[in-house]
Amino acid sequence: MKMKDLPEEDWFVNGHTACPGCGGATVVKIAMKVFGPDTITYFPANCLLVFGGTYPLNSFKVPYLHVLFENSAICAAGISRALKRLGKTDTSVVAFAGDGGTADIGIQALSGAAERNEDIIYVCYDNEAYMNTGIQRSGATPFGAWTTTTPVGSVEAGKGEYKKDIPRIMMAHDAPYVATATLGFIPDLLKKLEKAKNKKGCFRYLQIYAPCPPGWRMDASLGAKISKMVVDTGLWTLYEFEDGKMTINKKPKMTPVEEYTKLQGRFRHLTKENLAALQKYAEDKWRKDQALAEAYS
Repeated sequence: MKMKDLPEEDWFVNGHTACPGCGGATVVKIAMKVFGPDTITYFPANCLLVFGGTYPLNSFKVPYLHVLFENSAICAAGISRALKRLGKTDTSVVAFAGDGGTADIGIQALSGAAERNEDIIYVCYDNEAYMNTGIQRSGATPFGAWTTTTPVGSVEAGKGEYKKDIPRIMMAHDAPYVATATLGFIPDLLKKLEKAKNKKGCFRYLQIYAPCPPGWRMDASLGAKISKMVVDTGLWTLYEFEDGKMTINKKPKMTPVEEYTKLQGRFRHLTKENLAALQKYAEDKWRKDQALAEAYS
């Protein structure tokens, strides 16, 4: 599928109040064009809930449900099971959650849904912090990043831990379909969304890199550039894990991570030692992902 093949009609429509350059809004807009009108969506607490679905306003033209922060996967699974009781097996049930609601608060429900192989699509739009509540660090926040809970000062300088690898955790569950994507490589993203839609009857997980201009202290026009650069540094590997086989979709150019970090104010404070540590992490991650793909070939 290519952008020109997408329908003109939107199922997540304009008029919401997302920030300029919001990666999350773009992810959902594209995803809903692929998933189409026969879709039921679920959202936990996140930015998208605030700017796209605060009562009485709603940007969705499909059923849209919201319960609690930690319940995304289990609520989606309940919807899916209810539809099956009604004999409706073609409707896509999609949970859209941020990284905080996925990697931290919602990981128990996510793990359970993957283990039970629930018939849902779970999309994590990963903007690498709890942006909705004031830019607090999450398990998916990268090493060294400034957030309001990992401030820069004399005691500490940004997050001291590395990014939690949720796609690999989903692979450890032997989920039938796991994929990573970014807004920098749209044909790859469309292919994976379409595959997730068409792979019926099982659990499907996508983690999509979604820049947040205010949270990352970046220019709103740089989303696509940064979304490409994160792949080329080795910090984010594009791959699919399908029915036990892992395929890497793009080999990184191994662009120095400093070229990536200098575009984002959340990394402005990084020292040479910090950058060297992040560079080593990117190189090690790429080697590990290659070895993993070979093991799952």
